[in-house]
Amino acid sequence: MHELTTQSPDQTRALGRCLGQMIQKGLTLRLRGELGSGKTCFVQGLAQGLDVPCEYVLTSPTYTLINEYPGRLPLFHIDLYRLGGSADAEMIGLWEIFDSGAVAAVEWSERLSDGDWPVEHLRIDFTISDDLCRRIGLIGCGRDMDNLINGAVKRFEALVFKDQNQILR
Repeated sequence: MHELTTQSPDQTRALGRCLGQMIQKGLTLRLRGELGSGKTCFVQGLAQGLDVPCEYVLTSPTYTLINEYPGRLPLFHIDLYRLGGSADAEMIGLWEIFDSGAVAAVEWSERLSDGDWPVEHLRIDFTISDDLCRRIGLIGCGRDMDNLINGAVKRFEALVFKDQNQILR
């Protein structure tokens, strides 16, 4: 597990963007955290990193359940908050999305059991530290997840370091 802290919504988006830039094939992301913890903000950055055109406004799919966006890899933004479990997930075609070669960012992933997820996936835990700060834990499951996480974290840390140096000048 790799844990880091973002200091603002812009930094949470930047972390998502760095991860999106590193993703080279379909992947499922299990997003976990309470309401307002930064999950949708992170997915907005992920979409930027996957080259989703900027004319697409990414919002939480709380009522639509699934939003799909074109990009370098297709992005499915999924919200399981209103689902009751595996049977509901099957009804909305979740397993087909996981097998489609797209990136699936799934909010409220704790609604499904661990056995419902692809063997290879990334779990991202969001914790509110204060009004702006978030602790974000990245946990890889499967091959090459450590390389993906380390690459994204290095990009993010370089970006934050660059921003801090510009502020000091």
